[in-house]
Amino acid sequence: MRTSSIFHLLLLGLLWSLTAIGSETTKNPARPDRFILYTNIVNPEVPWSVHVVRVDYLHRDVRFCTTLGGGDAFGMETVPEQIKTLPHELGQPLAAINGDFYDEAEDFPMRPRDVQIRQGELLTHAAGHTSFWIDPEGKPQLTNVYSRFKVIWPNGEASPFGLNVKRADDALVLYTTAAGSSTRAKGGVEYVLESTGEGKWLPLRAGQSYQAKIRKVQKNGDSRLDGEILVLSVGPKLISSVPALQAGAKVQISTETFPNLTGVDVAIGGGPALVKDGKLMEWKNWIKLRHPRTALGWNERHLFLVVVDGRQIDSSVGMTFPELADFMISLGCQEAMNLDGGGSATLWAFGSVRNSPSEGQERLAPNALVVVRKPSSREDQ
Repeated sequence: MRTSSIFHLLLLGLLWSLTAIGSETTKNPARPDRFILYTNIVNPEVPWSVHVVRVDYLHRDVRFCTTLGGGDAFGMETVPEQIKTLPHELGQPLAAINGDFYDEAEDFPMRPRDVQIRQGELLTHAAGHTSFWIDPEGKPQLTNVYSRFKVIWPNGEASPFGLNVKRADDALVLYTTAAGSSTRAKGGVEYVLESTGEGKWLPLRAGQSYQAKIRKVQKNGDSRLDGEILVLSVGPKLISSVPALQAGAKVQISTETFPNLTGVDVAIGGGPALVKDGKLMEWKNWIKLRHPRTALGWNERHLFLVVVDGRQIDSSVGMTFPELADFMISLGCQEAMNLDGGGSATLWAFGSVRNSPSEGQERLAPNALVVVRKPSSREDQ
């Protein structure tokens, strides 16, 4: 059967099943509402098993959030366990998928690879990969995001910095408590920064400028972190290239990005892009292999969380990137992107994991994207 015919069958199955939400008994499941629907599309011919959550993201009751595997700091945990860390005041979790890939740097593992914003707080710098965010007008966005973070020294000179990443000997990195209890940096000089009492302070947000005063100069790295301070870590090979400062000196911290993420409450990285302006992207041959996949896509009204089961020859073999992009278009997506797949691919909806993880159990993940019903929601009439 041609791929296009297969997808027509899948789409037909979706149209018939979007009103027939899974009815398995779950522990305290959220009631499926008309603004959010789940379905499992099965095609035995390939075979494929695809799990889809469709959300009316314009609905007044919908909110999107991101989570961290370590709760308030970097770490690895399953998607259901991450959901439990969401503050109760955000509302009731309805659905979620695993998120970004992650760094595996020695002494600094488990950090999401690209930009993440959680309830408005900037956790990582943008590294240029395809990313998803919702703009202040409530519209989903997809593009490569780049950091223009810089520290402006008292003499007016500026230096770029990374955020909450393992610091190299020739780099400058700013740390918040998202990195953990300490910077874990070795050698160099670290400036412990506190608020000057003028303007904005923590939590750190994108597109802002912060006035900071040096509380303490720490030699040899690994400064302790807490919620009242920032730590600016200067690698030993960079010390001679930046001003030598003492306690009491003031610096300016800029968190500018391109495109501008000022006012953004939620963002998560991933990649590559699958669909742009309703058209399939193109990829190299090395990714034309079938694997379990996680994807995110949307149009002018609906956002789709998608997980394709894979590496299970009797039930679902997974998809290639072109097949996944074609499927996202069949759902009606104008924009779509890939997220971390393989054994990490997880879709949770209405109280339970709905897909069949390829390793037989849920794999730990660095972060997740969650759909939440706001606390003020009313039952649909």
